[in-house]
Amino acid sequence: MSEHKFIRTCSIWRALEVVGDTSILLILEASWLGARRFEDFRNRTGLLKPLLSDRLKRLQASGVFEKRPYSDSPKRFEYHLTQKGRDLYWTALMMLRWERLWGPQDGKIQIRLRHRGCGKIFDPLPACGACHGEIHARDMSWSEGPGLGWMTPTYSRRRRHRDTAANREEHSILLDHVAQITGDRWASLVLRSIFTGLRRFDEICEDTAIATNILSERLNWLTEINMLELHQYSERPPRFEYRLTPKAIDYYPILLMLLQWGDKYYVSPEGPPLLLTHQPCGNQLEPQVICSECQAPLTPEDVEFEVLEHKSATSAAE
Repeated sequence: MSEHKFIRTCSIWRALEVVGDTSILLILEASWLGARRFEDFRNRTGLLKPLLSDRLKRLQASGVFEKRPYSDSPKRFEYHLTQKGRDLYWTALMMLRWERLWGPQDGKIQIRLRHRGCGKIFDPLPACGACHGEIHARDMSWSEGPGLGWMTPTYSRRRRHRDTAANREEHSILLDHVAQITGDRWASLVLRSIFTGLRRFDEICEDTAIATNILSERLNWLTEINMLELHQYSERPPRFEYRLTPKAIDYYPILLMLLQWGDKYYVSPEGPPLLLTHQPCGNQLEPQVICSECQAPLTPEDVEFEVLEHKSATSAAE
């Protein structure tokens, strides 16, 4: 009889089962930029037809996209975000914020965000819903929630398409570096574990149930791209642990928004498995995204974006 390994229930893990795929993130990026039809997605993502068709079906099956007919003869469809898909908008804003701070900028689309409420160009900031203070990873503490339990991980088999985020036509790229990380489910799960204080190989392996060969590759890759750094904690025998770099610490709001999305759509009836406390104000965290200029909470309808290459303004809610 095979032995099943159990891991802690995790809303981030459940969210990554849906969006932890680089090709899916490229499709979502294209949708956020206005793509609706199959050829629009193909032109913007550069994905091959079979791969694109498969991922669009996955997004429909997960309730992120819905098909709407736009032609009866021949029958043709557009792909629109559902409410569940639109709720990924906060993750998208945090990915855009991180890409601006840490990703290469040459040969990429540049996006200007304007807050309709105050009329100013702004940067999206992660904030505490209680005190409206900006969220920093070091200001957070966590405890077990009512929905904490144990689950058998059933990772769906998928090929790694990490490089597809960057290997696109010049000036068609918005999110490449962050899509490689978030789209690599294993890498994001490794970062999640380290954020909770698990820094050693065996601890991370136990927490994620990732196969040791896959875990070794992801830890090496995350170290190569300066998300992690090795620290020696024992000389005899020599042993090391993995610590987050400033670049990785700034990735925290992305995981936070994935957690919030997973809590909303995949949480157990008992409640969330993880409770976060914003230490500066002492309140249970309900994260939101605010305008850097007026500090007002944002809604998708509040945000207008301009693709600077094409000089055209578009509402994020359209």
